[in-house]
Order: sequence, then structure tokens, then C-alpha cells
Amino acid sequence: MQNLQSTTTLHNGVKMPWFGLGVFKVEEGPELVHAVKAAIKHGYRSIDTAAIYGNEEGVGQAIREGLADAGLSREDLFVTSKVWNADQGYETTLTAFETSLEKLGLDYLDLYLIHWPVEGKYKETWRALEALYKAGRIRAIGVSNFQIHHLQDLLKEAEIKPMINQVEYHPRLTQVELQTFCKEQGIQLEAWSPLMQGQLLDHPELQEIAGQHGKSIAQVILRWDLQHGVVTIPKSIKEHRIIENAAIFDFELTAEDMERIDALNQNHRVGPDPDNFDF
Repeated sequence: MQNLQSTTTLHNGVKMPWFGLGVFKVEEGPELVHAVKAAIKHGYRSIDTAAIYGNEEGVGQAIREGLADAGLSREDLFVTSKVWNADQGYETTLTAFETSLEKLGLDYLDLYLIHWPVEGKYKETWRALEALYKAGRIRAIGVSNFQIHHLQDLLKEAEIKPMINQVEYHPRLTQVELQTFCKEQGIQLEAWSPLMQGQLLDHPELQEIAGQHGKSIAQVILRWDLQHGVVTIPKSIKEHRIIENAAIFDFELTAEDMERIDALNQNHRVGPDPDNFDF
């Protein structure tokens, strides 16, 4: 993990950047396009969106413009999207994928995820992802918000093991058992809401650790993610924050720092519970 272009190798051999930009709740418009272009300009090589975010067209525009401005090709960028719950099922997932691809203006996706484990549907959805993967339309496939029991259930019938599980992960929700299970299975864990939607940015203990390193709390948390071997995709629309979030490759947290941050866990979610959601 030397820089923003550093990658982890997924179990199918595909390389995925450790660090990327998330665009959750960023509406279509100039602000979105500017944020994604700024990320690419400043060295980000991974962009994470989803059908339900309603911003795939703007992300696609920004990717095209950002790559052109930076003199990069499509292959230099790792693009993720996700199938929404209402579209789950075999045929409907295939259709949803084509819609996402069309909106993004891309020929393929680097990663496509099942957004939530919709009971009675996610196995058929996974079958569709496997078909798209085998057809070469997606370089890697995975899931999001899957608990251990969801993964165990999926693995019973899956031909292809998920390459990624993207979950809520931050110092108040360290998901130790889930991370251990994913490691054993060769499934890469990825963090959404790594900064707990900003709720940790004035935490006194984190402030103390940040001060010792001459870094911000956000930088300390994002570094903690990486040192735990978790891919992370903080969201920001402000260019200075996009730059600041990524300035985490010039310091290292000590073993004691890591333990202190781990100890902040309260199994506290800011997002929905994957075992109890109704959307």
C-alpha cells in the first residue's frame, strides 16, 4: 500500500485499488461531475456507485471527461455499481445491469455487487451475476451488506465465490467475526461509510492519535481500514477533502494505535441492519 494506485488482488486475480471514491447520496449535476473528475485528477483509480444512487449518468460523464483530461484509458479505472433490491431476480438483474452500463456509458464493469441480501431473491440474482461474469461483461462480482449466514447460504449453491463483500465498517462497527470469515473464504472486505457519516470526526481518543501523527481523524480512520486489509471508499464532494482523504500513504499506525481504535467498537450501525430491512 504505497499510494493511491496500490491494489489488492481478488481471488480471481483481478487487481482492485485499496482506496476509492464513493458517491452515495451525491445527486446528478455539476457537483458530482466535478468531484469524480477531481478524484481522477488527484490519482484515484476506483469509483463506486450504484443504481439506487441515481447518479450513474453523471458518474459516466465524469469518468469520460476525467480520463481524457488525465490522458488515461478506461482500463486504468476500476468502476463499481450495484443491482438494487427491486431489480433482484435472474432476468430483472440482467436487465438492471444493461441499464447501469448504458447510463454509465461503459462496455463493461470492473465490479458489480448485490446491494442487499433480499431474502428469497439473492440466489437468483447471484446466478445472473455469475452469467454476466462468465460472459466477460464484469471483471469481478460480489455482494454488499451480507452477514456470515447470508454468505454461507449463498456459497452452498454458488458456482463462483463472491470476490468482495462491501459492508458498513468503521471504528464503532469493526465486524471482526465477519472479517475473519471473509478472510478464510478469500472474500475481500470493503468498507462503506468508513467515517461513520462524520460522527467520529470529533472523537477525543481519535483526535489524540491523529495529533501524534500530525494527521486528521479522517486520515487516521482510513489508514486503520487499510492496515486491517479492508478496501475503503470514503465519500466526498469537496476537492480539498478528496485530496486530504487520500493523504494516508506517508504514515503508519502503531500496533497500540490499532488496538486503541479497535477498542472503540460498540457494534453500532449508522445504516440499516442487513438482517432487518424493508426496502
